[in-house]
Amino acid sequence: MRMSSLKTKITLLTVCAIIVSLTVATLLGVLAVNNIGSSSTEQILKLLCETGEKNLDAYFESTEQSVDMIAQFVAEDLRGTDDAQLSDHMDRAREIFFNAASKTNGVLTYYYRIDPSVSDEVKGFWYTNIDGSGFVEHEVTDISLYDTQDTSSIVWFTVPKSTGKAIWLPPYITDNLDVRVISYNVPVYFEGSFIGVVGIEIDYETLARQADNIELYANGYAFIADESGELIYHPRIDAASLSQEDRPDLSDDIFSDGVITKYSYGGIEKEAVRLSLSNGMRLYVTVPVSEINGDWTNLILLIICASVILLVVFIIVTLKFTESITKPLTMLTEAAALVSEGDYDVELDHEGSDEVGVLTATINQLIANLKVYISDLRNLAFADALTSLRNKGAFDIYAKRIENEINDCHECPVFAVGVFDCDDLKSVNDKCGHDKGDIYLKNASKLICKVFKQSPVFRTGGDEFTVILRGEDFENRNMLAKEFQDKCDELCANANAPWERISVSIGVAVFDLETDHNINGVVRRADRLMYENKRSRKARMRLEMG
Repeated sequence: MRMSSLKTKITLLTVCAIIVSLTVATLLGVLAVNNIGSSSTEQILKLLCETGEKNLDAYFESTEQSVDMIAQFVAEDLRGTDDAQLSDHMDRAREIFFNAASKTNGVLTYYYRIDPSVSDEVKGFWYTNIDGSGFVEHEVTDISLYDTQDTSSIVWFTVPKSTGKAIWLPPYITDNLDVRVISYNVPVYFEGSFIGVVGIEIDYETLARQADNIELYANGYAFIADESGELIYHPRIDAASLSQEDRPDLSDDIFSDGVITKYSYGGIEKEAVRLSLSNGMRLYVTVPVSEINGDWTNLILLIICASVILLVVFIIVTLKFTESITKPLTMLTEAAALVSEGDYDVELDHEGSDEVGVLTATINQLIANLKVYISDLRNLAFADALTSLRNKGAFDIYAKRIENEINDCHECPVFAVGVFDCDDLKSVNDKCGHDKGDIYLKNASKLICKVFKQSPVFRTGGDEFTVILRGEDFENRNMLAKEFQDKCDELCANANAPWERISVSIGVAVFDLETDHNINGVVRRADRLMYENKRSRKARMRLEMG
């Protein structure tokens, strides 16, 4: 057919241009969504695993610290191994052990058992807390009935005895109670000779709850295995009854720490990431590939379907609406290009009930969803790894929001800033080690949050915390500051170790529009008040010490 009409040529050219433009826009959108979706999911998977690792490590380390402290105490407290000396020693150990076990979450039993070869009369003690109502003394297992050289029996005693070192044991059924537990046990020696074992048993369900808190999509979950790849806990599999043939292959040939790994189990393709825990166990976070791709595949299909529909409609109506369609299509192309380059501050203002309007609304929703996902990832980046408080970056964002309120002429904000500084942290780090310094910082942050529970708390420096007081906490700021100092003094008075002395200087300054042009002025005044508080407290301590 001969095309002599300019209108026909322009129409055909316009149709071709529309087809090409929309195809490019769709491809760019599909590529952008696919790349961002895969990257975001991998980051979320790693962040979930890292968060779970930190929570589990903190839990295991608190248990280890309790048992190690008891082991150190009993080793230093032993005066001899005759029955009278051992009996007196047990009385002293009971009180210390009770205090430590009561402060450790999830403890089911704790015990201090003497080797039968050391004493036939003094066997030690065993306390249980089965129903959660408190620890009660339980009749101890008669170790003399067992071969203590056989590490397959009463493992909580025989394994640390044979290895001669502190050890976490995989799940087992505890003696007499018929409860599945994991335990941490430390051998006790006196003058080079094995005396017995101190240990804590943790309810297996406590470990399960820690892992069950990690979820991703509908069927993503976390599980725990030991160093050899043997399952310790799995929410979908009974690890205890699983046959060797049905066990998943978790070897180092497949998995590496911190690396996204694709594997297949039960005919389902999955992605997982693994991290090693401080006690030798390993945490895995896994999710089916179909769910990872599901959301993004649906969005891609939606874009493709909308594009096909629009192409058909455009071809039918282009003779009459070429000019009106060209502009919104150009906007769609530009928006898709911006999204593919990582610019998500795009908002299409075209309105209408036609296909272009539907596509515009869909892409606006897509961009809004992407911004929410990216915002969630950024929020995870604003958490302090040690204390789980918000970090300096989060404080800067919060401060900027208050700055905007200050600059808003409609209403002046009412708030105060509290600055806290941990005294003698360097001394604790230098003399006791950075791990004790970390304990000091964690306890200080918990106390600040406990007293100023209505206010956001930020860790803004190595040993410095900042609190923004508003509402009820602002009204009660003086009373709360005094309460905080009193609790610090109480903790210091009852502390058994330097890192348990929570000595924190505090300064609180109220925002004054006449003198403070921004939040930095309030922070500086609070900082000065904090240092004045630090100097006065040190002067008071010198006077008290004579």
